[in-house]
Formats: sequence, C-alpha cells, structure tokens
Amino acid sequence: MTSLHTSSLESLPLLARGKVRDNYAVGQDRLLMVASDRLSAFDVIMGEAIPGKGVLLTQMALFWFDRLGHICPNHLTGEAPESVVTAAEVPQVTGRSMLVKRLKPIPVEAVVRGYLAGSGWKEYQESQSVCGVPLPSGLKNASKLPEPIFTPAAKAAVGEHDENISYEQVVKVVGPELAAQIRDISIRIYKEAAAFALTKGIIIADTKFEFGLDDKGTLTLMDEVLTPDSSRYWPMEGYAQALAQGANPPSYDKQFVRDWLAQTLVNGKPWDKTPPAPRVPQDVVEKTAAKYQEALARLTA
Repeated sequence: MTSLHTSSLESLPLLARGKVRDNYAVGQDRLLMVASDRLSAFDVIMGEAIPGKGVLLTQMALFWFDRLGHICPNHLTGEAPESVVTAAEVPQVTGRSMLVKRLKPIPVEAVVRGYLAGSGWKEYQESQSVCGVPLPSGLKNASKLPEPIFTPAAKAAVGEHDENISYEQVVKVVGPELAAQIRDISIRIYKEAAAFALTKGIIIADTKFEFGLDDKGTLTLMDEVLTPDSSRYWPMEGYAQALAQGANPPSYDKQFVRDWLAQTLVNGKPWDKTPPAPRVPQDVVEKTAAKYQEALARLTA
C-alpha cells in the first residue's frame, strides 16, 4: 500500500498542516481536510509514514459521525472531496478527505475519560483527582471510573503539548452556558460510543473531541472523532490481566509506537521527545498499521 506523508494540492490554498491533517480553503465557507499517513508521538511528527493510516482514520471518523449525528450536528457538508480538486489531484484525496464547513473553532480539547490512564493516572497518583475532578481512593492504572468524567485541555499550537485545565477555566474561556453544553454533549457522545464499542470487544478508555460554532452560533462537532489517534482503544481480551498487574493494556492506538520510543536510545541516551524523532523501523511501521486496520475491522464488522 502506498503512503502519503504530505499532500501537495496546487488547486486550493493551503491553510495549515497539523500533525496529521492538511487543511485547504475551499472558497470562504468550506475546508478540505486531507488526512495524511503521518504519525505523531509526544507531539513530534515521525519521519516515516504509516501506509493507509489517513484512509483508515477518515473512514472511522465518517463511521462515527454517521452513527452519532443524532446527538450533535457535525461539520460534514455531504459533498464529495473529489469535486473540488483537479483530476490529477484526485488520488491524493480519495478515501482520506472530508469536505467540511468552515467553523469558528473553540480553543478547548473536550476530553472525556472512562478509565484511568496516561496523564490522568499520573495526576491521580499525586492528588486523587484528574483536572480538579475528585476520584475514589484505591483505583489502579487502567481502572474503570465510576462514571465518565470531563477533563478538558487547552489546545496547543503544533509542536506544543496540550495542557490539562479545570472546568472552571473552560467557563472563563467560553462562558458558563457553552461550557456546560460542551461538557454534557461530550459525555453523552462518549457514553454512547463506548457502549457500542464494547459490543465489538473494544474498550474506549478515553477520547477527545473538538467543537466549533457555525455562523448561527450552533455548537458543531468537528475535526476527527473517536479515531485511534484521538482515543485510547483497548481490546477487551488482555484488559483484565493488565489491570491486575497495574500495566497498560494492549492498545489499538499509537501507544505501541510510544512504548517503542520510550525504549529507544539516541546517542546512547533515551530520546528526549524533541525533534528530530528517531527513525521508526519497518517492522514497527507494519505492526502499527496492522493495529489501526484491526481496530477499524472490528468496529465496523
């Protein structure tokens, strides 16, 4: 399978390149979002692409947008991405692009956690809370929480780390009414998606959503949704054993690459998580691609 590390459309103005997506302007009111095969870890973009990753992310996001559309409007226009590029550029966008409404982005990552993992586990060990949300004592790494919690983050620039913030800080940024709407819709989307994923043998431990406002001020779900890049996906098999051991469960997301990077030495020392990233070997690229593909296959089977 061929890979696309960086798109190069000349028929549309490039607005921005994110960690994975290249965004192009389509007139004044639409964007073409092209999901590349780039992989980022610890907010650093790897030099090696993961073949098929952008197509997979796009198909999974479209699956969830369709399934969850009754909860919240989303940014999809319903138009074919191929309709806004030249014939020569069609191969760069087919299967990996979304033609979407241009929205006013809300500068908050709407993170919902159903399980204790990652930075949440680290914070819990220090304060028995996550982003100011108190939690029961005695939880372990990967423990299921009594109820999903909303733990927002301030959206950072490319190359910077998102910063966990309190709900009160979200209120200061967007106001109490919109903050409550974002929190309640995020938790509802997570609960419904997590319950469905369980029927497919997948645990969605946590996820993050991004929202924007349309020209009428309507809260709209945007960017990607519930992909292995924006969520922690665990297969149910292996979870119980990992929980008992206090270990990270097996994962369908890029945790596989993070774990490899954590064990990789650069000039005899652990990589310091700053560019340039170590070269990702072919076997790690192939195993990562297989994990993404298995997640989509199980989810949509």
